[in-house]
Amino acid sequence: MPKRKRSKVFWNNFKFKYKLTVFNENTLEEVVGIHVSKLNGLSVLLSVLTVLFLIAAVIIAYTPLRNYLPGYMNSEVRAQIVENALRVDSLQKLLDRQNLYVMNIQDIFNGKVSVDTVQSIDSLTNMREDSLMERTEREAEFRRQYEETEKYNLTSITSQPDVDGLIFYRPTRGMISGHFDESKKHFGTDIAADPKESILATLDGTVVFSNYTAETGYVIGIQHNQDFVSFYKHCGSLLKNVGDKVQGGEAIALVGNTGTLTTGPHLHFELWHKGRAVNPEKYIVF
Repeated sequence: MPKRKRSKVFWNNFKFKYKLTVFNENTLEEVVGIHVSKLNGLSVLLSVLTVLFLIAAVIIAYTPLRNYLPGYMNSEVRAQIVENALRVDSLQKLLDRQNLYVMNIQDIFNGKVSVDTVQSIDSLTNMREDSLMERTEREAEFRRQYEETEKYNLTSITSQPDVDGLIFYRPTRGMISGHFDESKKHFGTDIAADPKESILATLDGTVVFSNYTAETGYVIGIQHNQDFVSFYKHCGSLLKNVGDKVQGGEAIALVGNTGTLTTGPHLHFELWHKGRAVNPEKYIVF
């Protein structure tokens, strides 16, 4: 059978009408008679579904139900949620302080705390954390060993005049696989990490570079305060664009293995100060 003829037969069958009749059981009288076809049934079904979809869309769009959909929460509800969370946190801290205050009052009445040692209400509130907890022998031994170890550690007390007030975040979790070596023109620290691990901005700043290079793959650079610039190379993908403002500890990219100068999934992190590469390990605890 030709294709055109089969199509005509199918279309005629689709439009063929059937009679749906309702009879009176006692008198066998025809009560209702309806002529329907497959086309009519499909049209009615699509119309009903369309009406139901429109009704559901109107209900969701013009009622508070839209706030339960991802991405549709309005700014007022978001602000209220944040405010409530902060309020709960403040109330929890206040409750903890009141509990400590009551417990310390009880200790004063029981004679465990001398009244002469109480200077103010705040000191009474914090006393249980500072003075009522006895130091164990294990803690005393640990303190002694730590103080003995750090006695001649000059790095712990040496201040960096060029990082006054700055707190550097570790760019990613992992193990150092390559150290800074200016003589070998290795101007950064390599950190071996799991693929897709988040890469964090080490300081607040503005993205000044976000692109792909043949040798170092996906690279993102951030300008920080006090003339610091940080670069993150061999990224798997970039999450920020040029001009974006970022905060310290905010995810800006994912660890990858891009570029020709790479030996596996890792992050090559560079820190520059006033146009000169500096050793990141002097500023960040990896």
